[in-house]
Amino acid sequence: MKAVHFGAGNIGRGFIGELLHKSGYDVRFADINAEVIDELNEKRSYTIHYAGSDKQVEVNGVSGIHSVEEAGQLSAAIREADLVTTAVGPQVLPHIAPSIAAGLKERSRTDNPPLPVIACENMIGGSTRLKEEVVEIAGEEILGVSCFPDSAVDRIVPIQNNEAMLDVSVEPYFEWVVEKKDFKGKLPDIDGVTYVEDLEPYIERKLFTVNTGHAAVAYKGAEKGYETIREAMDDKEVVEHVRRTLEETGKVLIARYGFEKNSHERYIEKIIERFNNPDLSDFVARVGRGPIRKLGPYDRLVKPARTYIQTMHEDPVNLIETIMSALTYENSEDQEAVRLKELRTRMGTLGAFKEITGLDDRDELVEAIAKKLD
Repeated sequence: MKAVHFGAGNIGRGFIGELLHKSGYDVRFADINAEVIDELNEKRSYTIHYAGSDKQVEVNGVSGIHSVEEAGQLSAAIREADLVTTAVGPQVLPHIAPSIAAGLKERSRTDNPPLPVIACENMIGGSTRLKEEVVEIAGEEILGVSCFPDSAVDRIVPIQNNEAMLDVSVEPYFEWVVEKKDFKGKLPDIDGVTYVEDLEPYIERKLFTVNTGHAAVAYKGAEKGYETIREAMDDKEVVEHVRRTLEETGKVLIARYGFEKNSHERYIEKIIERFNNPDLSDFVARVGRGPIRKLGPYDRLVKPARTYIQTMHEDPVNLIETIMSALTYENSEDQEAVRLKELRTRMGTLGAFKEITGLDDRDELVEAIAKKLD
């Protein structure tokens, strides 16, 4: 079996590439980083190290294609592939769409079955977004030889300190969930993938638990002057705040999607355990960066808080506390944090919140934050 994977970075090599290799795929990485592509073609292998243990795994038989300079080879590879995956970052999806469109046009001249294209990005609807870009280039008829199932991925990749260029350190835990409904034909046999009928519960579970929890550690940690997530997680008050915050988001998830209570509580403890892994520790400034984006109406803080109010008919204590910590976050090297401070100075904390979220005084979360500020 043959797979083309766009993105030869740490997630590409250390997560998607690993699972495809384990599943028996001949993996070809497509990237614009000539140095990495040359190294892949020379070494043909790399080592994955699992953070917090001595375990490692060798990924071999891989190769690389420069997605600009070797466009013809890339199209040919897509024409003959059994699977295409991506891990390039949401903002890069439009830039790889022309390569995928060109490959699918070549495929349309063959008898090869429809090609699954799965975007493994930290976003909602990544494959759907990529499909829109490809269709805009190649037309609706290209969907006769392809399908674009949406997926959700979760794996922490810590700061890298590997001697070999291609080697990558990752946490042992991972989750890759793929929605079934858009497939044409047989589901790909990929080790470690969970296929589900509806992806939304799993997307929200990650957003409301992993992303919300990580933000809670970072903003509470910053408030206490800690520089690293490890330092923050050594503080029992921070850990207890994170746990209580995730208990609130857990109530929402259980009520909305029917997750089993004990199972979800174990999931929360697993997430907290991941944050506690000393080999996964990151800088508070890196996890907390972009506070305006993280305070957006559909992101990890405001969305679960509003959903909690709508679902539980009461104000969430700890989610609001986390939002307050985010609103007062300061970092002179973070452009969004600088702008947030300027908004607070000019409009007040509540005004800044309304400006960022687009919510008005009638919104119940705005009312709850106003009470907190009184």
